[in-house]
Amino acid sequence: MAVPVVLLASPRSFCAGVERAVDIVDRLLDQRGGPIHVRKQIVHNTHVVAELEARGAVFVDELDAVPDGATVVFSAHGVSPAVREEAERRALDVVDATCPLVTKVHAEARRYAARGDTVVLIGHAGHEEVEGTLGEAPDRMVLVETIADVAALEVPDPARVSYLTQTTLAVDETAEVLDALRSRFPALRGPSSADICYATTNRQDAVREVARDADLVLVVGSANSSNSVRLVELARRGGVPAHLVDDVSDIDPAWLEGVRVVGLSAGASAPPRLVDEVVEALGARDVEVRETTSETIRFTLPAAVRR
Repeated sequence: MAVPVVLLASPRSFCAGVERAVDIVDRLLDQRGGPIHVRKQIVHNTHVVAELEARGAVFVDELDAVPDGATVVFSAHGVSPAVREEAERRALDVVDATCPLVTKVHAEARRYAARGDTVVLIGHAGHEEVEGTLGEAPDRMVLVETIADVAALEVPDPARVSYLTQTTLAVDETAEVLDALRSRFPALRGPSSADICYATTNRQDAVREVARDADLVLVVGSANSSNSVRLVELARRGGVPAHLVDDVSDIDPAWLEGVRVVGLSAGASAPPRLVDEVVEALGARDVEVRETTSETIRFTLPAAVRR
């Protein structure tokens, strides 16, 4: 499986929000032992979920699977107010692992809805983050995924429209949808800083950099990881063959035939060790790190696990 050169994108792998969420479950398991219930996957990675399950984490789709009074962790993707109300009603001991950048979007949704706007959320239907955000103001929010959705959009007052975005979208595709929104609604208002998170943007910039010189791009991440899938799509839009792999076992040797340079990255929910394993399996004689920026952001843990 050996290739001559691997270009390693940097930043890659875990972001601050993922590190915080996984650390919360780790600490709860250390402090309280299992079972610790987690609503949905704590982050979208099969390896992270399996490792935490082995230690006593129990992942559930909805709160009705959690015993009354038990500890439950809300995943990094956030939840709607209805879920929080149900947890309170059932006296569940909630530890919130929602990424602070998702919490910011929720606060914006409430603020825009309260001032009477129709709030347009750019995102992917069915994604847990999107469901949680829409739940903040279900009567005033609409979801759009494409330019075609924008063209079909009808709102009560075109002069009172604001927008938000899912944090893990492709920057370039989101810009196209946002341009379409601004064209239709010239008075469109939005957040002062982009909702697409720093880690998503940084990983896309880094993949774009390595893809310029690569014959093939591999992205380590799970299929339900939105930001990982976006990295693969970005490379392909640049004309470079690209594949998403959960781990080294997913690599098809046929992909590497005639390939001299492999660009390698990982989504924000993929553990760094999985990248190391891929590098080792590729057996490159030269591994070059292409760093586009340095990440220093860290998020504070909730009081329940700070000890």
